Amino acid sequence: MLGKWLEHDPILEVIAAWPTPQSLKKAGRARIDAKLKAKGAKRHAAWAQAITGTLGKQTVVVAGTDAAGVVLPHLARQLIALHAQRDDVAAQVEALVEAHPLYPVLTSMPGVGARTAAIFLAETAGRTFPTGAHLASYAGLTPVTRRSGSSIRGEYVSHAGNKRLKRAMFLSAFASLRSDPASRAYYDRKRTQGKRHNQAVLTLAHRRILTLYAMIRDGSLNHPQPAQQLPTTA
Repeated sequence: MLGKWLEHDPILEVIAAWPTPQSLKKAGRARIDAKLKAKGAKRHAAWAQAITGTLGKQTVVVAGTDAAGVVLPHLARQLIALHAQRDDVAAQVEALVEAHPLYPVLTSMPGVGARTAAIFLAETAGRTFPTGAHLASYAGLTPVTRRSGSSIRGEYVSHAGNKRLKRAMFLSAFASLRSDPASRAYYDRKRTQGKRHNQAVLTLAHRRILTLYAMIRDGSLNHPQPAQQLPTTA
């Protein structure tokens, strides 16, 4: 059950200290909780409870558990070291991105941080886009009309394009819903028009990448305007 939490170093520290179900049971919830808390886990109490609760339901001892107990601490320590290296590389990349002349332009758009800016710059480096539509198409964010014979059956977003850039723009658009009233209003309008959540976010991402293109072309910063309030009637 710890597999889904292996990205968290405090969990890896627990595995390194008590690599088998038997050693975890012997440690007990209080010691596991203390270890998680000492290593900076915010949800230490919930995780400790989940671990000990699962152990209480275990009735079968898997063959090879003792051998795994020898190997797992080493693997856990290696993962912790890899996480530290990854964080160090990410910090170096972030410093390089912040020095890029387009960084202030990109990050002036709500929802675009250093990571999104880094992906945008990396995935578009060395490429020329005559128009914003070309950039949107490259990112796979251009709506495609679905046809059947002579009838039009609606729009969908293409599965082609640069998947890393598309995902970055999708997550950026989703993040902007919490901080940018204009993005929220546009999303809500698309939802009212019948689009599902992902469709509405992708449509917003398409709109935003067109705006980014214009900002980069003009060297201008984004100055989002508050969403206009509809007049109320008595």
